[in-house]
Amino acid sequence: MAVASAIKAAAADLFLTFMWVFTISTLRALTAFVAAAVGVQGHATLLITVAILAVMFFVFNLIGAALGGASFNPTGTAAFYAAGFGTQGLYTMGLRFPAQAAGAVAGAIAIKEVMPIQYKHMLGGPSLKVDPHTGAIAEGVLTFLISLVVLIVVIRVRGALLFKTWLLAVATVVLVVAGSGYTGPAMNPANAFGWAYLNNKHNSWEHFYVYWISPFIGATAAAVVFRVLFPPPKKQTKSKKVE
Repeated sequence: MAVASAIKAAAADLFLTFMWVFTISTLRALTAFVAAAVGVQGHATLLITVAILAVMFFVFNLIGAALGGASFNPTGTAAFYAAGFGTQGLYTMGLRFPAQAAGAVAGAIAIKEVMPIQYKHMLGGPSLKVDPHTGAIAEGVLTFLISLVVLIVVIRVRGALLFKTWLLAVATVVLVVAGSGYTGPAMNPANAFGWAYLNNKHNSWEHFYVYWISPFIGATAAAVVFRVLFPPPKKQTKSKKVE
């Protein structure tokens, strides 16, 4: 039963990650299209990006919930587990992470095939623009920040789902802009792996170090900080009466 549940979770993650990488890869093209349609230029286009990203987060949150809690980001899965909100064990996550990576590869291949030629130059995943050590630090810090924000917004912030996804979209865009000169950034090992696979860079130590090891360290650190800031309530033990 446990094996079947783990396989089901991995299959759901594979499908959701495929759809996410396929969809998120259109973000630049959609922003350019909408900006041209409404006549917006410069930094104001970031507002369009935030709005589109918020809608994507909202829709994928609903799809993920319908699939039983599927995720498209390995570090997100790890952060919730380390923070004490994961319901599945390490064995299940050991299946989910490769499934997410495989889904990302399929999504990157698919969008590259169907993207209209005038927008194909906007495709591409994160790429290292600095030395590996600096990149690893940047990716780790950025993943720490986004993981902490996600935990706080999802677990602690009260409000409608659309409001929460708007907050997450704003935080994501701010961090992407901040990290654009370092690693892309990815803040999602699966998405980074999908595009690295297409460029035949997925099996290098540099990729593993920058886009897998550091983000997992950052996500785990975010979970630890979250538990320190918001410690779980202590379980009260019932005292037995002595008759």
